[in-house]
Amino acid sequence: MATNVYECLFILDPNRYARDPQGVSATIPEMVEKASGEILANRLWNEQKLAYPINGHRKGTYWLTYFRMDSSELAGFNRACQLNDYVMRHMATKIDPRLVEILVAHARGEKTADELADEAAEAEAAAAAEGAAAGEKPTEVAAATDE
Repeated sequence: MATNVYECLFILDPNRYARDPQGVSATIPEMVEKASGEILANRLWNEQKLAYPINGHRKGTYWLTYFRMDSSELAGFNRACQLNDYVMRHMATKIDPRLVEILVAHARGEKTADELADEAAEAEAAAAAEGAAAGEKPTEVAAATDE
């Protein structure tokens, strides 16, 4: 079967998460690994009020995970999520392969190669603008006039 990258957003029980954050968050990679998956990014996203109560809870802890898994194992993973007492809701979505690098880097808090190149270009343009404002000649023009 095909191996795909999935984004899964979990709504975790906020009371259990508040009592044992490491224990609750450790169950998510365990579920992925039991389904023969590989975690790419795994982090707390937010804790906020729910649109409607779930199991009597008005707030939820949102947990975002990106993982690589064989598509045939996804049904077993979904079943494990339904049976997990910490998970109130979850939704796994297949990610377009062209977006995987960008989304995973963003979830990890890293910058992609394109973002780094854009920042370098902006810094270079800002330095050139500062030099022009100060009345300095650009280095190419100064080198040409000295000859």
